[in-house]
Parts: sequence; structure tokens; C-alpha cells
Amino acid sequence: MKFRIRAFVAAFIAIVGIAGIIAPSYAQDMKFWRIGTGGAGGTYYPIGGLIANAISNPPGSRACDKGGSCGVPGLVAIAVSTNASVANVNAIDAGQLDAGLAGAQSVTQGFNGEGKFVGAKKSNIRMIANLYPEDMHLVLPKGTKLGSLKDLAGKKVGVAAAGSGTQVSVRMILKHYDIKADELELNLGQSTQRLADGQIDAFFYAGGTPFAALIQLGSTKGFELYTFSEEERKEINSIIPYYVESLIPAGTYQNITYDVPTVAVSGQLITGVNQPEELVYEITKALWNKNTRKLLDKGHAKGKQIVLETALKGVLIPVHPGAEKFYKEVGLIK
Repeated sequence: MKFRIRAFVAAFIAIVGIAGIIAPSYAQDMKFWRIGTGGAGGTYYPIGGLIANAISNPPGSRACDKGGSCGVPGLVAIAVSTNASVANVNAIDAGQLDAGLAGAQSVTQGFNGEGKFVGAKKSNIRMIANLYPEDMHLVLPKGTKLGSLKDLAGKKVGVAAAGSGTQVSVRMILKHYDIKADELELNLGQSTQRLADGQIDAFFYAGGTPFAALIQLGSTKGFELYTFSEEERKEINSIIPYYVESLIPAGTYQNITYDVPTVAVSGQLITGVNQPEELVYEITKALWNKNTRKLLDKGHAKGKQIVLETALKGVLIPVHPGAEKFYKEVGLIK
């Protein structure tokens, strides 16, 4: 399975590699930790990069109390671009990634061997933290309106990338409403480009707002967001319990001046059962360090919603023993 390393991290690794030639002891103490994210235009990609920065503390770095990194000593975390939730669950279970971001639906279904994972239970995955809500976007060309989801019948519709949790959910929704559309497997960047070029009529994507790719689309061609009716939101929740009612407020995207009722699923950070307990404990501790709070708040709009108080909200798989140790210390687990 091929992954793409976040560019600035790759450059950083190169620098550290050179330093390692000069100071071999640094290189010997270094540990790389791969975090699966998503496509470059989505939210997993930048959030994964922020988390990687927060938990990293390369050999030779300044001490935390002297203005340096407050991450795990010797750790270099790498944010890796992937096809998101399903791909990350599969890769972590197989030991091809050390950790990753994934939607609660993919995480829970993967661990239990349900949905897309029937006959392929991912019993090696464990929880580090619940992160933030991921809103479902149904994106339409500027000036386009739908009376209901059923108006998608016969249209060219992007259903997200293969290996993404969004695609699993979207196909469940289309099947529930018996919508026969021309479905195209596209990542977020491909979806926005094809919508702008008039090659598709709509596309779905779920993630933490705002999407960089949609900000760009809004500043060039413009777009509309479909407002899910109350009945549709309740029906989607009934068929996909992980999706709950949510709202994309007006102004989240500069060109969207109206509130957008929708549904959302939680994004979560998971790892493998075989990751060392002490390492995951230190990583979890670094994730919730007060200096990480500053990184999250400044780094991405969704970062402000990543808070310790909801770290275990909606968690339906076992917590990694290392993370559990930390949450017991802070009183989240009795």
C-alpha cells in the first residue's frame, strides 16, 4: 500500500537525516511514527499534520520548558496522505501505519467486522482519542437547488474516494432512497475540479469544516450546499446511527450565506494494539499538553473542537492501554 508523506514533514526528515550524519547519536535515538490522514484538500490532512507536530520531539530539540517541542522525546511523527477512514483502519490493523484518523463509523464497524468489513474484522485497532465532528457536505454548482435527495437520480455524483468512510455512508444513503445515480469515485480535489468544469452535477464529502478545497472553489467558481431536511436527517440517523444531526453555520465558507442543516460523524485518532503502552501513553499526554492546545487553536478551524472533555465521547472500541493510563490519571476513566 502506497502513502504520500506530508511535504513539509518530508523536508524536515531530510534535515534531521543530515543532522544524523553529523551527530549519529541523534539518529540512533530517533523513532518515526506514521499517522494516516486523508486527501490534501480535506481536513484529516492538516489536522494530522498538527497532531504530528504536537507529538514530535526530535533528538536535539530544545526542552519543552525552554520553548521547545513538548512532544515525545526522540519521536518524529509523520502525517501520511491516504484515502482516509477505511484505508487507515485497514492499514493500522495490518501494521502498515502506526496510527491514523478515521470516522467513528469505520472505526466501530471495522473493529466489529460489520458493514464494509464483514468477514474482515479489524481486531488490532485501538482508540487514542475522539477528535471532532465531521459534517456531511453535498456540494452543488452555484445557483443549483435540489427539492430533495431523490433529485440526484440520473445525475453524475461524486461519492468520495474508494477506501473512505464517506463513500461507505453515501452509498448507504443512496441505496436507502433507491437513488440510481452515475456514481464516480473521486477524492475531494478531483470532486471540486470536476464540479468546477461541469463534469459532475454534485458530490458528497464528509469532514471537519472548512475544507481548503471548497474555500478555493468558493473564491473561483462558487458553489451551493444542500440543506438536508429534518426528515432526511432523521432517516439517515436511523440507517447510520453514527451520523447525528449537525449544522454548518452561515459564513463557514465565505460564499455560503445561509445555515446548512446536515449530519455529522465523529473523527477519531486510532492506533494498533501492538504499539508499546509507554509510547502511546506519552503520545496521548503530548496530544493534550497545553502547548498542543495553542497549535490546534491556531492551526485549523476544527482544531478548536478537539478538547480533552470529549476525548472519549462516542468511543465504542477498546482504548489503547497507554491512552487508558493517561485518561485514568486525569479522571476521564475511573
